[in-house]
Amino acid sequence: MKFQIEDVTVFFPYDYIYPEQYSYMIELKRALDAKGHCLLEMPTGTGKTIALLSLITSYSLSEPETSIKLIYCTRTVHEMEKTLAELKLLHNYQIKHLGPQARLLAIGLSSRKNLCVNPTVLAAENRDSVDAGCRKLTASWVRAMAAENPNVPTCQFFENYERAASAAVLPPGVYTLQDLRVFGKEKGWCPYFLARHMVQFANVVVYSYQYLLDPKVAGIISKEMQKESVVVFDEAHNIDNVCIEALSVSVRRQTLEGATRNLNRISQEIDRFKATDASRLRAEYNRLVEGLALRGNLPITDNWLSNPALPDDILKEAVPGNIRRAEHFLHVLRRLVQYLRGRLDTENVEKESPVSFVASINSHAGIDQKTLKFCYDRLHSLMLTLEITDTDEFLHIQTICDFATLVGTYDPILQLSCHDASLAIKPVFDRFQSVVITSGTLSPIDLYPRLLNFHPVVSRSFTMSLTRDCICPMVLTRGSDQLPVSTKFDMRSDPGVVRNYGKLLLEMVSVVPDGIVCFFVSYSYMDGIINTWNDSGILKEIMQHKLVFIETQDVVETTLALDNYRKACDCGRGAVFFSVARGKVAEGIDFDRHYGRLVIMFGVPFQYTLGKILLARLEYLRDTFQIKEGDFLTFDALRQAAQCVGRVIRSKADYGMMIFADKRYSRHDKRSKLPSWILSHLRDVNLNLSTDMALHIAKEFLRKMAQPYEKIGGSGRKTLLSEEDLEKMGDGGMDEMLY
Repeated sequence: MKFQIEDVTVFFPYDYIYPEQYSYMIELKRALDAKGHCLLEMPTGTGKTIALLSLITSYSLSEPETSIKLIYCTRTVHEMEKTLAELKLLHNYQIKHLGPQARLLAIGLSSRKNLCVNPTVLAAENRDSVDAGCRKLTASWVRAMAAENPNVPTCQFFENYERAASAAVLPPGVYTLQDLRVFGKEKGWCPYFLARHMVQFANVVVYSYQYLLDPKVAGIISKEMQKESVVVFDEAHNIDNVCIEALSVSVRRQTLEGATRNLNRISQEIDRFKATDASRLRAEYNRLVEGLALRGNLPITDNWLSNPALPDDILKEAVPGNIRRAEHFLHVLRRLVQYLRGRLDTENVEKESPVSFVASINSHAGIDQKTLKFCYDRLHSLMLTLEITDTDEFLHIQTICDFATLVGTYDPILQLSCHDASLAIKPVFDRFQSVVITSGTLSPIDLYPRLLNFHPVVSRSFTMSLTRDCICPMVLTRGSDQLPVSTKFDMRSDPGVVRNYGKLLLEMVSVVPDGIVCFFVSYSYMDGIINTWNDSGILKEIMQHKLVFIETQDVVETTLALDNYRKACDCGRGAVFFSVARGKVAEGIDFDRHYGRLVIMFGVPFQYTLGKILLARLEYLRDTFQIKEGDFLTFDALRQAAQCVGRVIRSKADYGMMIFADKRYSRHDKRSKLPSWILSHLRDVNLNLSTDMALHIAKEFLRKMAQPYEKIGGSGRKTLLSEEDLEKMGDGGMDEMLY
C-alpha cells in the first residue's frame, strides 16, 4: 500500500497496516525532520522493523538530493538476516511502483567467520582462528612473498578480488550474508573484503552493535560513515550494558601467563629480524617519531583493531621515546605484566580509581601515563613490522595493551570496568544526525536518556491495538496452600516455595496445550530447583504430560534442546523448556504460536547485588546521574522479566499467557516498571492470585481464544488499516478509526 505522511509518500509492502505502526512512523518522521535522536518503545510482534525500514527508505526517496544513509544495528546474526529479508520484500515493492529510481544497495556486514568462502580458512573452530587464518593468506608481506615463490599459499578469492580492482562492485540490490557468499563464489571474489569495501557506497548497512560502539572495531569499519546517516539500534533495551562491555577489560592470571608467552615469541622475532632485516625495525622507528597519524594508509588486510580510546589530537603526537625501539617496548610490557601479576596476588577485593592506579604503576614499574596510552598502537605497529599473521595466538598481550591504553586515557570512571554507558555511545550521538533507539521493552522510558546522557527530540511508548485480548498476564503471589512464593534470598530455598512452584507448573502442564517456557533467575537456582523437583517426584509427574528440555551454558547443547523442544511441540506431544533470564534464549529466541502458549517467570531477576563491579556502578550512577540504587536495580530486573515474557507474543494473531510468579510483582513500585503494553492487559483481578485461581483463569482464557474472531477488528475497533482508511483519516481521524 501507498500513503502520505505529510510530504512523504510511504511505500508499505502489505495490504494493511497496524494503527501503532502508523503512529510509530509519524513520531519517527518528526525525529528525522528535527535531525535529532529518539527513543521509541513498541510492543513485540507489531512490525517495528518493517515500519522503520518503510519510513526511512521512503523518506530518503522523497529527498533524493540529501542522500540519507541508514545504519541498522542488530544484536545477533539471526536478527540481521530477518531485517534484510524484510528489506528485500520492501525493495521489490518500491521498484514495482517507482521503477529503477527506487534502486538501492543494502548489505549485511559480519565477521570473516560468517562471510568467508575459503574452505581451508573456514575449517578453524572459532572467530579469532578464522581471522588469523585469513591474515596468514592475505597479509601484504605474505602476498609479496607469494609473488616471488609460487609455493607460498594465498587466498584465491582475495587475489581475484584484488585483480578485479575497481570492477569489484556489487550491483544494486539487497544482500543477506548468504547472498554475499553466493555472489562471492560465483565471481570468485572474497565476500568479506567486497562487503567491507561496499559499506561506504551502500544506502543501507545492517551490522552488529559492536561495529559502532566498540571503538576498536568502529575505528576501522565505521570511520567512513557520513554525518547524514540515520542510526537505528534495534532491540536496544540492553544498550547500556553493551556500551559498558565495549570499554571494560578483564585481566586474569591466564591472561598474564599467555601474555608472557607472547612476549617471548615477539622477542625471538625481533632477534630474527635484527639478524636478517634490521632496516625494517629502523624504518618503523622513524615512522613512530613522526607520530601515529602519519602511518599512512595500511592495506585493508593489514588493518588490525583500531585504538580503543585515543582521541585524534593525541594521534598526531610522536610516540614516547622510551617505547620507540622494539626491545625497549618489550621491556616496558614485561614490567607491566609483572606489576599486574603482583596486583592479582591478593586475598582481598581492592577498588581503586585509574588516577591512583596509574600513579601506582608509575612508582612501582616506572611506566608513566603517556606510555600506557600508546601501548595498543605500539603493539599493533610492532606486530606489522614483525610480519606476525597468527594474531589469534596473541590475544593475551592484546588484552594487556587494551587495558593499559584504557586505564591511561579515561578520567576516574574506569575501575577496571566501565560504569558509564554514555562513554561508548557519545561519539555515535555526536557524529550522526539521527539515532533511533527502539525495542519492545524500554520501560521506564525516561531512564534511558539519563543512563546514556542524551536529549531525545521524540520519546514515545506505543500500546498494542488488538481485536481480542490475546495476552493474559497474571501475578501469582501464593500457592494453593496460601503460602507466599518468592525468590527473595531468605525465601528461595524454602521447601514450601519450591513445592508450590512445582505444583504451579504441574497444574499448568495438565491444561495448557503445546509449549510452555519457564524462566528462572539464575543457572544455580534452576539447577537446585530441578534437582529438588526430581527428588520429590514432581518432575516425573510433569513429564507424564509434557517432555522437559533445559537450557545449559553450552551453546551446542542448548541449540539441540531447542530443536527437540520444537519437534515435540510440532508433533503434538507438548514440551516444557527451562531457561534462565539474561541467558541466550531469553534474549534472542522467539516462542511464537504453539511453541509458547504460556511463559512462567519464577521470581524477579535481580542482578547479584553484592558483586563488586555492580556496587561500584550503582555508586557511580547515584553520584553522577542521581539514579537511586533501588530504582536502577528494579528497572534492570523488570526489563529482563519483560524481555522473557515478551518472547511468547510475536504477532497479533498469536495468543499466550504470562505468569509472574513472585509476591513482589503485586507491589505497585515493581509492577509499574513493566512496559505499558503488558500493564494495559493486567487487570486488578489477576493481581494477587493463588495457583488454583490462576488455573481457573488459564482455562477460561484458552476457551475464549478457541473462538473464531475477525482479524480486521469488529465491534467498532479497527486494528488493521487499509489504504482507504488512511485517506479518510484527517487530523483527528486516527482516534475515530481506533475506537
